[in-house]
Amino acid sequence: MSDAAQPTAAEVRAAAEAVKTALDRHLAAVERRSGEDDPAVYDAFNQLAAAAEAYDELLYDRYDEVTPFEIPGADDSLPPYTGPEEPSALSVLIRRDYAVAEPQRLMAQARRVEAADEEGEGVASSGTVHGALGLLFGEFEPDEIASRHKEFGLEEGDSTLWVTAADEAAEPGEWLEAPFEQVEPQRVVCRFDVSAVFDDEFDDDLEDADLEEEELEEDVEEDVEEDLEEDLEEELDADGDGVPERLGVDRRGP
Repeated sequence: MSDAAQPTAAEVRAAAEAVKTALDRHLAAVERRSGEDDPAVYDAFNQLAAAAEAYDELLYDRYDEVTPFEIPGADDSLPPYTGPEEPSALSVLIRRDYAVAEPQRLMAQARRVEAADEEGEGVASSGTVHGALGLLFGEFEPDEIASRHKEFGLEEGDSTLWVTAADEAAEPGEWLEAPFEQVEPQRVVCRFDVSAVFDDEFDDDLEDADLEEEELEEDVEEDVEEDLEEDLEEELDADGDGVPERLGVDRRGP
């Protein structure tokens, strides 16, 4: 970054003051909390996170220095639920990502579907990847594809499921053009996320646990060896000839 683009010292100082102010507001909101999901606490949290992130960026740009905090994103968690207590309608939003790992397998499965379709017009849609995807997703339910994705040459990516509450069911065809644009985070009842990121974190924890177990086993082996050496020394005979008494060596001859 050029010197001209760097923030001034005064801007960094102002960002630091903004963090202090946000801290005071957050503490005041927590002290006045009216319930577990108090919107005021949520807003104060987001303001504090934004102020801290801005200060962290300016501090780094100006002085090449960082703060000791991990700044959480304001959108990492859902806001408090403000939907109806007794929803009369629900919307379930699902997104599943896939990678086309084996295109030939994908198109082979599509050809089987095409061959079994007696009403087909003979158009070889299965000859391309996008045509094969259209055939398979038109033939099978999304849940079946999710359970059989390997058969179709697909590799699972991240997925998420959101359950949102509504006062009444939407009119038929009302949201089909933009199914996810009108989601209100405050009306999300629950959500479930699946990501390889979580698996990586779990694997890292397992690796750390395995390493600690290996170190523990090595320490135990060393302690056992030391104890055996000490026991052996103690069992040597008293006359100092270096022969353990328990061996029962008879030195009197025939």
